[in-house]
Amino acid sequence: MHDGHTRKISRKDDAGQKNDFLERHRALLVSISGATAGNEYPLERPQTTVGRGPGVDLAFDDAAMSQEHASLELLEDGFRIRDLGSTNGVVLNGSPTMAAELKHGDRIEMGKHCFQFVLEERPRVLKTHVLPE
Repeated sequence: MHDGHTRKISRKDDAGQKNDFLERHRALLVSISGATAGNEYPLERPQTTVGRGPGVDLAFDDAAMSQEHASLELLEDGFRIRDLGSTNGVVLNGSPTMAAELKHGDRIEMGKHCFQFVLEERPRVLKTHVLPE
């Protein structure tokens, strides 16, 4: 700016797009190994933190996990995982990663736990309208 002032630039609000995504899709972390094998954890918020806690959204009793290990973040068209500076890292499909977009079937290793990311489309419910004759 030439006048020395800063101005807030408004951006298109993507909160509505993210809510639309969650209305159309069901996202889960399914524990496939570790002490919680077989459990499902729905991802229903814009951000879900994982670790051994306290203060995380999904807490696991796993000494190999950092207190705040990783974050699962809702994007406009899916989720991504981001390592929060954990000691033992995040492994996605066999490769260490700091951040990556997730797709259905991805395997995520954190600490001594292995999870599978599940993304399913929700069935579309059509509304029925009754009109007077």
